[in-house]
Formats: sequence, structure tokens, C-alpha cells
Amino acid sequence: MSPVNPLDDAATARVVVDDDGVVLEWNEGATRLLGHTASDVVGGPVSALCAPGGGCGGLLTGDAASEQRLVSTVPVRHRDGRTVPVGLIAHRRPPRGDRPGRWVIVAPVGETSRPLQPDDPLATVELVQSPCAMAVFDAGLRLRAMNTDMARVMGAPAERLRGLRVTEIGGREELAEVEQTMRQVLDTGKHYSVRTYLPQLGGSGVIRAWLTSMAPVLNGSGAVCGVSLAAHDFTEQLRARERLELVNEASTRVGTTLDVRRTAQEFADVLVPALADFVSVDLLDPEHGGDPPSEPPSPGVPVKLRRAADRSVLGRADAFPEIGELDSYPGTTLQSDALSQARTLIVTDTPEGMARRFAYRDGLARRVVEVGLHSALAVPLRARGMILGVALLARHRHQERFSRDDVLLAEEVAATAAVCIDNARRYSREREVALALQRSLLPRSLPVTAALQAASRYLPAARAGGVGGDWFDIIPLSGMRVAMVVGDVVGHGVQASATMGRLRTAVRTLADIDLAPDELLTHLDDLVVRLSEEAGNDGSPGEVGATCLYAVYDPVSRRCSMARAGHHPPLIVRPGGLPEPVEMPAGPPLGVGGLPFEVADLELPEGTVLAFYTDGLVTHHGQDVDTGRARLQEALAEPAESLDASCEHILARLLPKGDVADDVALLLARTRGLPSSKVATWDIPADPALVAAIRKQSVKQLEHWGLEEATFTAELVVSELVTNAIRYGARPIRLRLIHGASTLICEVSDTSHTAPHLRRARTFDEGGRGLLLVAQLTQRWGTRHTPEGKTIWAELTLLEGE
Repeated sequence: MSPVNPLDDAATARVVVDDDGVVLEWNEGATRLLGHTASDVVGGPVSALCAPGGGCGGLLTGDAASEQRLVSTVPVRHRDGRTVPVGLIAHRRPPRGDRPGRWVIVAPVGETSRPLQPDDPLATVELVQSPCAMAVFDAGLRLRAMNTDMARVMGAPAERLRGLRVTEIGGREELAEVEQTMRQVLDTGKHYSVRTYLPQLGGSGVIRAWLTSMAPVLNGSGAVCGVSLAAHDFTEQLRARERLELVNEASTRVGTTLDVRRTAQEFADVLVPALADFVSVDLLDPEHGGDPPSEPPSPGVPVKLRRAADRSVLGRADAFPEIGELDSYPGTTLQSDALSQARTLIVTDTPEGMARRFAYRDGLARRVVEVGLHSALAVPLRARGMILGVALLARHRHQERFSRDDVLLAEEVAATAAVCIDNARRYSREREVALALQRSLLPRSLPVTAALQAASRYLPAARAGGVGGDWFDIIPLSGMRVAMVVGDVVGHGVQASATMGRLRTAVRTLADIDLAPDELLTHLDDLVVRLSEEAGNDGSPGEVGATCLYAVYDPVSRRCSMARAGHHPPLIVRPGGLPEPVEMPAGPPLGVGGLPFEVADLELPEGTVLAFYTDGLVTHHGQDVDTGRARLQEALAEPAESLDASCEHILARLLPKGDVADDVALLLARTRGLPSSKVATWDIPADPALVAAIRKQSVKQLEHWGLEEATFTAELVVSELVTNAIRYGARPIRLRLIHGASTLICEVSDTSHTAPHLRRARTFDEGGRGLLLVAQLTQRWGTRHTPEGKTIWAELTLLEGE
């Protein structure tokens, strides 16, 4: 019975037949039309109702079985034996779960199927010949009249449809809302409108958008006797708005990062399922990492493309290339053809025909047939005169083929995506150059020293700012001392990395001449000032800034002196204690010029840990420095198996998951002390006659240390250095021997600030060969200046086992 009016079930003949042709339902209207009762036909074949020779038995089989809606006139056998031509509409109901597919067949019965009489109030409604589809329905919501355009929309003439409800004509659930709104018009006498989206009846199945306006029809006494309906097709306006929305969405969703693959994936995600059921993005691989070509490839020549992204409504399939995979596309493929012609290409065919175009890869052709792909288009990706690659769009769930409007939309979105991909490609290349430069300037491994056990971590920035100028270093100094340095150049990119390299080189050079921390930073400050001046020669502001912290640790005295130029103070963890910042003067940042730097001296027990770091570790996502430093102290206080493990733990605790916005440098150093038994010191009288006695004491000390094999060389070095100090130095003079794990260090100090230097002695000269001999016999030698004077030192390499 009708869900709208339970009493009008006899006004429509309704029959349900399954896919095997067995009658499942037979209503009162069908009995009224053909005389057969439900008990006569239900469970039997529908072919038994066909008139002899009428051929209606094949109506729902063969090619017709693939249709969703059939409109036809068939000869049917009446119970009394006569043949009745019946104009019917058959609606296909696909299988759902365990329920098999079936057909719902309807036909009008009775007075409502006849044309309106002139005296009928419904006949007063004027049905004009216009692009607006118009129809009139009676109080039972059955069609009584319609204009030509409505007949086109309904897919059948009025003679076939008159007397049927709108749900019976369309046979779709979406029309139930329309029928319900028509009932509201009858009940209230008010105007209503409703929007529906459904395939055009009797057409190609293309989804159309309809605005249906309904108004009551009044009789002479003013009572509602029917409903007039006008349907407006606003599909094109809706699609135009959807295209604009898609273009706007692409402008905001594509290019959110400077990562090529992620940008390509954003492009594919925007188009699926809004425009296509499948999208792939394949990019050309430039030779030697250069720019993509500006000229299209030759026709018919295979093209190598790398899969950057893909998206499907069905998920990824094994037949697709993996993301990042390089594949060869023959000249017959749609991708290769579109690139060679440098224009968008559309192909529409049967799934079997489309499969031949995708047979270049195992399993892909079979996949095309399985999903029923019927339309595809390939859009070349071009930006700044270069060909970046090609995007392939395909449809299988969308019933519509790609149209010219779809091509324009795809090209517009692809143009936006191509610029974003090229921006990401350029950024990635520049970042790779900056990273390579930065890696070449940073230490590949920390030197092994007797003074420190150290571990470090460096993470380059991975966001739009690019790599920066953070650096760290450990520099072995004379006397088994070691320098620790950490710095940060203002800005990002190649320029910051280059500046960092220059500053790191300058620090190592200044450290090599054993400058005190405050003096070293003063020279470094002058260098940054000069760099700023040079950068401003082209008219630019020329602002170059940096921060730096420089510390020197002596394992013999176990003291550490450090100075900083605007950098964060290190954290210190004494044995058994908690992390705390080192209290020391801040000092101005490098590049300010003219301001002094101050030194802080600390005594560090053996096993003390110093933590040096840069901004990126403690300031991110708007976090202030104090909060970041407090979190660093908490992480550093937690026990770890080693300094390396502690580094990993700190990064995991402090840094957000994913890319970091700024460079991060972290250096942890645990101090070691040299036992007093490994150091021997003598005050030297200024008497050349006592040099022999000094040599004997030195040899005796070496024998005490078990260094007999080094005594000959050490005796010569001590003799030369002490003799030079007595002759050219100033009192007091002191000799110190330091026994390291692999080196023996000889140091002679005096209060003269004049540094010795090598010179080439002539053949008959009696002197001038002492320092040359020292240089030849030792691993390295040098001079360092102290507030009291100078120290000449020389290092001898000890053989294994010494």
C-alpha cells in the first residue's frame, strides 16, 4: 500500500520479480489490471503472464538486466484470456547483503491514468513550454498532467506515466523526500521547495541537481485539490560553484610544506574523490640533480618517472608503483604521450580497452578491468617554463566521463600544485646544499682526549627556515688541556652555514695559539664586525650576528675557565649533585664590537658533566627560555647508561615529534682528572752548568713511569728546551713532565713574553739548531702565552705498552 495514502493501493499495479524471473509480490492494483490474484501468480514465473508471441519474458534479462530503469509497453495475458497492452516502468533494486537483486514493476490503473477533463480543477494549471519542467498531481499525489520538458526529465511521455506517484515514476529513495513535501503542501496549503540529487530519469544516469518548487492547486471553493510542481535543473550552477570551491581548497591545502612528496600527496588528496576516483603524480628525475627539462620528450620514447604520490578511493593496490619508485613509461602510455605533446589528454573507453593502455606494468591491466575504469586524463605539470612531471586522473565510480570543464578544472589545480612542487623542489635542493656544506664544516666525530669523555647531537632545522648556523667543537690544546665551544649564527640557509664555517675555523685558529677565553672572543667579535661590514658593501644592511661560548678545561689542575658572548650558560652536574646553570657573566653577542668579555673560573671534580646547547633545544613552539632550561635540567638529572644515551633521552624529552623549527646542537662532556703521580715539576736555576743534572732527574722520572724507551728522545728535548730558557728566558724557570695515556709532554715555562721561532742555521753556525731538533723529534710543539710569561711545550708519542 502507499505510504502516503493507504487507501489508493489499487490505483497502481505493483509487481516484484527477482533476478530469476519469479514473481515475489502482486498487489491489489495488479489484480485490478489483469484479473490474476496474488495466490495465482506469486511464486510462479513472470513469463507465464506474457501473451503468446509477445516476447515480454526477456524484458528483464539479457542487455536489459544491466539497466536501472526500463520504460516499455508489453502485451500481457489477462485472466479472461485476452491480451492487454500494459505501459509499465521497471526499477532495478540491486542485491543488498543476503537479499538478491529484484525488479519493481509499476503501471497506472483506473481513472487517474486518463487525461484531465476540461472541467477538472487541475486542468486550470497552465503548463507552459519552457526549460522549466512542470507537472500537476492530484490529491492522491498521482501525476495527472505535465509539459514536454517534464516528459523529457521523466524519460517517458505523459500517456505512460499518468496516474503514477513520483516515487513510482523514479523508483529512487531520494524521491521520497519530494513526495513527503508534496503531502505537506496538501496538508498546509503552503508553498515548499526541496533540493534533490539523482540521476536523470531515462537518461545516461548522470547525477543532476534539482530545485523542486511545489504549490497547492485550489478548486472553485478554495480547497486544495492537488499540487503543481516545477523542477529547476541547477546542476551547472552547482558544478561551477563546486569547481570554484575545489580551486580555493587547492590553494589552501596544497603547498603547506616545502616537501616535494608531501606537496604532491596534498595535490592528489584534493582531487580524490571530488574530481576523480584515482590520482597519481609522477615526476621527472633531472639529470645530475639539475633543473627539469624545458622541452618535452620526443614522441614514442619511453620516459622514466618517479612516483611522488597517489590516492585512490579503493586504497593502495599492489599493482601501483611504490612511492619513490622509478618506473619506465613506454611511449604508448597516457603519461608519456601527454608529456611529449605537452598538453592534457583524455581517453574514454571500455575497461578492457583502457586496460591495454596500462599493460606496461604487471597486474595493472587486470586491476583496471576489475574496478571498471572507463575514463582517464593526463595533465602535464609545468612551472616556470619547466616540465616537472605528469598527473593521471581516472574514474571508475564516477559514472560521468571527464568533460571539457573537468579538464579546465584539473589544469587549474595542477598549475597551482606544479608551482608548489617546484618551490619545494628548489627548497629541497638548496637545503641539501646547505646541509652538505654544514656537514663538511661540523666535526664528523669528537676527538678522544684524556681530559674529557664527550657525546654530541646535531639536528638541522627541517622547516621553511632551512638549516642554520649552529656549531659545536672540542679542540685538543697543549698540556693535555681541551677547549669546548658551542655557537649559533643568526639566520638560516647557506649564508648562515658559510658564516658558521668561517667562525668555527677562526675559533680553531685562535685556540691553536692558546688564547684565553676572553681574548679569543674579543678576536672573534672583531671578525664578526668585519663580516658585517663586508656583507653591507652591496647596499644591504649587512647584519651578521652570532653567539658563542668558549671553555678550556685543564685535567692537571682540574680547573675550567670559560667566557660567553650572548650564549646560554652551560649546565653543570657535579658528582652526586643536580643540574644547575653555571653562574657567569653574559657578555655581548658577537658583532656588537667594543665591549669586553669576562672569564669565569671553576674547579671541577672528576666526573663533572657540562652540558652545552643552542637555542633550538630550549625554545620551540613559543616556549620561553626559562621553561626550556628547566625541562633540560629535569631531563639531564635522570640517570642514563652513557652520555650518548643521555643525549638521546634529552632530545626525546625536549623536542616535539616531527621536524624541528630551528637547528639543535647539544654537547655533553664528563671531566677526567690526571693523577698527581703522572705529573713531575722542577724549578730550574738559571745556570747552564746544571742542565746535565736536570737531564738525569728527567731520565730517572721516566724510568719511574716505565718509559725507558722514550728516555733518549725525552732527554734531548728537555736539554734543548731548558738550555733555551736559561739563555734567552727570564727567571723563574720551571720544567714540567706530564705522562698521558699515549703522549709524554715536556713543558718549560719562564717569565719572558718573547716567543722562540725556528730558523735555518748555516753550515758553519754553532747554534740555531735546537728548536729544529725538537720539531724533528716530537709529534708537535709550540708556545702558549700566560699572564706570567710563556710556556714552550713539546709532545712525544709513546709506543704501545709504554
